[in-house]
Amino acid sequence: MNTDIIIIGSGPGGYRAAEHAAKNGLSVTIFERGEAGGTCLNCGCIPTKTLCRHAEILDTLRDGELYGLSGLGYNFDFARAMERKREVTATLRHGVETLMGAPGITLVRAEARFKDAHTVVAGGEEYTAPNIIISTGSHAKMPPIPGIDQPHVVTSTELLDVTAVPKRLCIVGAGVIGMEFASIFNSFGSEVTVVEFLKECLPALDSDIAKRLRQSISKRGVTFYMQSGVKEITPEHVVFERKGKTETIEADMVLIATGRAANTEGLGLEAAGIAYDRTGITTDEHLQTNVPGVYAIGDVNGRCMLAHAATFQGLHVVNRILGRDDSIRLDIVPSAVFTQPEAAGVGLTEDRCKSDGIDYICKKGYYRANGKALAMNETEGLVKLITDTDDRIIGCHIFGAHASDMVQEVSALMTMGATRKQLSEMIHAHPTLSEILQETAM
Repeated sequence: MNTDIIIIGSGPGGYRAAEHAAKNGLSVTIFERGEAGGTCLNCGCIPTKTLCRHAEILDTLRDGELYGLSGLGYNFDFARAMERKREVTATLRHGVETLMGAPGITLVRAEARFKDAHTVVAGGEEYTAPNIIISTGSHAKMPPIPGIDQPHVVTSTELLDVTAVPKRLCIVGAGVIGMEFASIFNSFGSEVTVVEFLKECLPALDSDIAKRLRQSISKRGVTFYMQSGVKEITPEHVVFERKGKTETIEADMVLIATGRAANTEGLGLEAAGIAYDRTGITTDEHLQTNVPGVYAIGDVNGRCMLAHAATFQGLHVVNRILGRDDSIRLDIVPSAVFTQPEAAGVGLTEDRCKSDGIDYICKKGYYRANGKALAMNETEGLVKLITDTDDRIIGCHIFGAHASDMVQEVSALMTMGATRKQLSEMIHAHPTLSEILQETAM
């Protein structure tokens, strides 16, 4: 079977690329070996954020007295929360499946493997196309720790399907996945401990923001052991080394959250002559591999493991195939950590500017001085606005309520090349949290 574009993987990058291509008259064959929607929809972003909402409600109820809810009584039905998580993902998955049934798109539910540079084999059939987009995503990395193969040791995928809240949850790794689950299950009532090898959590985040977030979550009852390396996992304990001393903690469940690795195995990349390494498939600035007409988007290229990055990489590739220019800035990608409270950022951090010798100016703003934050009882928060010496905004990093929403404004401004002065002169609605951005710029 011949088609204009073959897409391997129906995650956010794959299915949005397929939709864009089909709307512009191209025929698309898209392959999916698992559930439509990929990791993000089925066992990543969406189910996690659904549970984040349940955790947020529980935290609000615990502050009921502050809002005049005296004598408040309630029981948390974890089974119902998990049922709602499944309902949300099922609804969105059905939407993706409907989208994949649109004219011009053929969804093949089978694992695809390269036969040569422009031919893949799936379900015993051969498919060819002048353009192929690899969008196979990633999987949880499992470090070589003795005892890691025990039933009570899980990845985020398995944790999202547990039937009861673990009494004692140990999380190995304080990246985005580890921090979000620490926040969620702390709200659900677990005794949560996080063991991290590095000095600080969330290494990709601004260090000031990361430190404040960790301290905030710690105050809520999560225990952190930083600069600690796990040596062994037993049926009842996690053994780790910290400052030259061996320590143990009790755990009923252990979440391994030490990062993710590109899904390259089983694709037959060698048969197609496609270059890759341990970080993923090698691509140029337009996401093309070393083989003309073959592209890799999303987690599998290891450039930026975020669903929205995959989406826009896919749109950019389709535009290239169509011979169209676009203004998509793949170097400006906002990111967020959906803990309680949130953290988010876009662009260069102060740490990066220092390490790379980039001259910069950093302005800070605080939630505690904002009327909406006071009304919301969300006064813990910080905004850092980074500009270059020409006053151009080159980064913004936020810790506090609705950080993920607020950072998007700065991301849009950066895409348009805006300056700090321009932001300072933009009227913001009052009272809103976004006023903190404008006041920081002033």
